[in-house]
This record gives sequence, structure tokens and C-alpha cells, in this order.
Amino acid sequence: MASRRISSLLSRSAPLLSRGGKQSYTSGGIFRYTTAAAALEEPIKPPVSVQYDKLLINGQFVDAASGKTFPTLDPRTGEVITHVPEGDAEDINRAVSAARKAFDEGPWPKMTAYERQRILLRFADLVEKHNDEIAALETWDSGKLFEQCAKIEVPMFVRLFRYYAGWTDKIHGMTIPGDGPHHVQTLHEPIGVCGQIIPWNFPLVMFAWKVGPALACGNTIVLKTAEQTPLSALLVSKLLHEAGLPDGVLNIVSGFGPTAGAALCSHMDVDKIAFTGSTETGKIVLELSAKSNLKPVTLELGGKSPFIVCEDADVDKAVELAHFALFFNQGQCCCAGSRTYVHEKVYDEFLEKAKARALQRAVGDPFKSGMEQGPQIDSEQFEKILKYIRSGTESGATLETGGDRLGTKGYYVQPTVFSNVKDDMLIAKDEIFGPVQTILKFNELNDVIKRANNTRYGLAAGVFTSNLDTANTLTRALRAGTVWINCFDTFDATIPFGGYKMSGIGREKGEYSLKNYLQVKAVVTALKNPAWL
Repeated sequence: MASRRISSLLSRSAPLLSRGGKQSYTSGGIFRYTTAAAALEEPIKPPVSVQYDKLLINGQFVDAASGKTFPTLDPRTGEVITHVPEGDAEDINRAVSAARKAFDEGPWPKMTAYERQRILLRFADLVEKHNDEIAALETWDSGKLFEQCAKIEVPMFVRLFRYYAGWTDKIHGMTIPGDGPHHVQTLHEPIGVCGQIIPWNFPLVMFAWKVGPALACGNTIVLKTAEQTPLSALLVSKLLHEAGLPDGVLNIVSGFGPTAGAALCSHMDVDKIAFTGSTETGKIVLELSAKSNLKPVTLELGGKSPFIVCEDADVDKAVELAHFALFFNQGQCCCAGSRTYVHEKVYDEFLEKAKARALQRAVGDPFKSGMEQGPQIDSEQFEKILKYIRSGTESGATLETGGDRLGTKGYYVQPTVFSNVKDDMLIAKDEIFGPVQTILKFNELNDVIKRANNTRYGLAAGVFTSNLDTANTLTRALRAGTVWINCFDTFDATIPFGGYKMSGIGREKGEYSLKNYLQVKAVVTALKNPAWL
């Protein structure tokens, strides 16, 4: 259901651009995709102010021990929103100490499951009450569409916390028959202090994916936010304390990976690490965790997901879904359908319509109603995307549309479409993380299965077909943690998510995620003259 709502929100039809591929600029400050340079109108003033811009340690908002700060920027302009503390190893120590004390001595793990449930439900109600404020802050800090945040991501956040609140009193062990005169039972115990590191592309949703199950299981947390998007986690954490969360249970540290992130992963008093981010950084997280106290790690990493359009496809519908699968969230999605494989029988028609759809895409200030695409997160990501686009043209792919920045301010990239893409090109192998659609041709099922699986990643895949046998064949053949059939980016709270191969370890969301935050203890008691076994 979430996917259908997102697709509906982001694929609203809009007036087509003027004929001949020229720029069209509507009265609302909305760009239709253009090959010409342009400048956006003055950005809208965000309808929100920054209230919390400190570290959260032991229930208090505090400065970094060093006194250092760093800026968080508005992706629409590159201008400073505010400065936040630059947490480092000393701040991680303070946060872990607070979390350890809250776990060992505090009330959270000792509360009844019902009491924890009530706090999480009160929190969800508070977030719902502050929906637009939270959404506006997220848009300002990340460049996401306000409509996407307000109508999809914040409600999804609320749904996730209500879902995990429902699990609190359903976590239990088992009674197991033994082979002799023993009573055997298992206990499912909270794992302890959890270190969590979330990314910049979905700050609120990733907060819920990680904090929700950890709290439901009775753990305490030290969470490091992405340096690009530190603000929304602080606001919702304040609401969580208003809902009754005890001090020290959730601690938030802003900072950089090589300092704060490394200190968290290496900390000897952290019992578990959960990380979402790039595969390269995931390797470092795993190594640091192993070299310290061999703490268990769950990783949700990169992807280069195939989107397979079969010969029986309704081309118009396939074009729209493939467009959504790639361009959603400015292309900044780990599971984006970034390798669009199209059967040769419908390839030419698909290509022309995919190009036309990209040309219709509304790009501009994410606070404006009707937008489909805002800016990329920062200058580093912006330049990386443009570098990959240059690589595509240099390697022989055909640039059908796009290929440059849009406007002169901020980090806007033209919706870009490549055809005649080969599997060995960088744009077909690497995770671009931007609005760049690569369209490849295939001629038979076994061929596309082999090519789709020929990647170091295995996070997700999409299939568009009306043939049930084809769908079943691809579902079982594709080596990916999620396969969407005639849909994409369906992220209900109940559906597990995670990858094969170098796309990660473990699963998030749904019942599977609870296993990441629990220890299983076997308790065996000798029985004397038992009446039965």
C-alpha cells in the first residue's frame, strides 16, 4: 500500500514541456526537465525553525566535549541551516556510559512489556500530532520533497513504531521437551547496549527501522546520525522523551564516520551494531566490530537492482513503474531499480516513452506542491553523479536526455536517461545514487537472469510481466533479498528487508528484525521424579 501511495504522489501528470526539448518554467517555480542552463527562483522559507541542535546524552541536550561544531546545509542552496556538535570518541564514551547504566540499572529493560508498549504508542501519537513540523525539518535538511515527507515518510514512521509497540508483549521463549528428566526452556533477552548508525537518504525511516525494534526488545541505544542530516532525529527523540522514555535509553551523537562512527563500532561496552550505508563503509564497520569485542553486526548496504521489463509488458505502465523505481527520492535509494533491462521486442517503444517521461519530470524547490524531484544531498554526491554521467558518455552509452546540472544554485541534477548501455560499463555496475536511468536490452529469460545476477550486490529486483510462469521463474532465480512483481518500493512495516551478497547481513522490519536485538538463553533444570516428560 505504501508503494502505491508513493507512486501516486510522485507520478502526478503535469503539463508537458514545450516542443523541441526546450526548457519549460511554470509559474510555480517548477522546472520541466531541460537541456539548457537555468536558475531556480528564490527558495521558499521553510515553515519550521531548528529547536534542537545538540547531542542528546542521558536525557540532556549537550555540546560536544571538544566544543567543536560543524554545519548542516540546505541542499537547495548549499547555505548553512545551523551548526551541530562534532561528536568524537569522548562523546561516544559518554553516550555509551549513559546507555550502559540505563540498561544495567535503569527501569527500561525491567519495565513490563505493557509499560514499554504504552510509551511507544504515546510517542507515535506525538509524532503524528507534529507531522508537518517534522516533515518540514526533514525537507529542509535533506532536500526531500515535502509532500513525500508529510504524506508518506512521517506516517510510515508512525506506523513502524505502532507496529513495534505491538510486539513488546509478544516476545517470549519456548518450553522444549528434552530427552531426559529435565525442564528445558528458552529465554529471549535484550542484547544490551546497541550502537546504530543511520544514513542521510532516509533519516526518519531508518531511525524507525532501527530504534523501533531495539526499544521493543528492551535495549538501550547510542545512535549516530549522518553528518548531512542530523536534525530530524533530535526532534523526534525529544518527543520520545516527552512520551516517557527514561533518560539514557536513547542517546544521539552527531559526528563523522572516522571519528564518532569508528569509536562506536570499536567500543568494548557496545553489545551490538546496526549500520545502513555504503558497502565500503560496511566492511569497515564489520572489521572494527570484530577487532574489538566481536559484537554482532547487521548491515543494510548498497545495491544495483535490476528492473526487468518482459516482452508481454504493458509498456506505458512499465515505463511509469521503471521511472518511479529509479528516480524516487532523487535516485538516492539503495534499492533503486538502476539497471533497467528491457526485452528487445519492446525496447524501442519503451526507450522513447522513458525519455519522454524523464522530460516531463518536475524538478525544483521540494517545498513546492507538485514537485517530483528536489536537489541531491550535497556537493560531494552532486559531483559524483555528474562524474558517472561523463563516464557513461565516454564509455559509449547514448545519452538520450539530461546529463548536467539544473540551475545555478544548489545541487539539482537533470533527470538523465542512457540507452545502449553494456553490462561492463561503470554506469551499469556501480551504485550511482542519483537520477540516472540506464536502459539495457535483452532477448531471452536465461540471458537476463545471468546478467541481472552478475553483480556484487543483491539487495532488490523488480519484474514487470503479466505471465505468472515468468514471474515465478524470475522470483526464484534472482539473487536478491526482495523481488517486487509489478510493483516497486513496497515497504510495509511487516515486510523484511535486507540483501544477499555484498548488500548486507541480516534483515530489518517485520518479525525478522527482532532477532537482531535479542539473545537466546537455554535454561535446563533437573527434575526429580517427574510425573511426565
